[in-house]
Amino acid sequence: MSFLLNNKQSLATDSNNPKRSPSKFFTALTTGASIAAIGALSMTAPTLASAKNIEPSSANYSFTVEDKYKGTATRTLNKAGNTWKYNVNARVAGVASAAQNSTFSINGNNVVPTQASTTYKLLGVGRTHKLDFNPSSKKVVSTYRGKSTTMNMAQQAFDDLSLEVQIRQDLLNGKFSGNYYMAKKDKVEKTPFKKSGNTKITVPAGTFDTVRVDRVHDDNSRSTSFWLAPSLDYLPVKVSQINDGKKMDLELTKVN
Repeated sequence: MSFLLNNKQSLATDSNNPKRSPSKFFTALTTGASIAAIGALSMTAPTLASAKNIEPSSANYSFTVEDKYKGTATRTLNKAGNTWKYNVNARVAGVASAAQNSTFSINGNNVVPTQASTTYKLLGVGRTHKLDFNPSSKKVVSTYRGKSTTMNMAQQAFDDLSLEVQIRQDLLNGKFSGNYYMAKKDKVEKTPFKKSGNTKITVPAGTFDTVRVDRVHDDNSRSTSFWLAPSLDYLPVKVSQINDGKKMDLELTKVN
């Protein structure tokens, strides 16, 4: 679910090319195919041996940006031993693409990320952001445009994808708090969420009972809503987002 459009900075801003304004929407290519931003769990929290875990999965999505740009996304979650890998790939043919991956472990109910990266490309111009987590030292190193920044984690911080998994784990185990922390380019930031009720929705993949989770923004011009299906380990079946008046919608088309 990397559909959170967490970064207001875009490739367009990076390149100082006003003609590339659509790029600020394509940061949502992965944020929305991901629940970015979650986790007030202490890194010293006790292990929950009986915690339920989500299952490996693969799913396809379609999305639209302003009813103008249309694209597709795939999300694949794999497990080998206690190492989990989550990959999201999204593209608007001939315009933009995004690739996001995260590696983490699950200790009881706690998701512990180790590495993550996100790459966006627009009209052939790309940027990559990498995160390296060190839970033992409570630090995370962010690398972007050749600059590395070491940040402290007083509480466990996440990348987009491991954050999504943590929120799904919390919902699965009745531990959802809504208070989470996300590692960004130059800081670790608290990113709150709230549950907004249950509803049945229909998407191309079918009709699902869902739990709606909204990200709590401090900017009234922004909104992000996720509809998560308990029958699919709280996989997002729909994401709707508005950023600076621009709307993006993502819907599940197939569970593989």
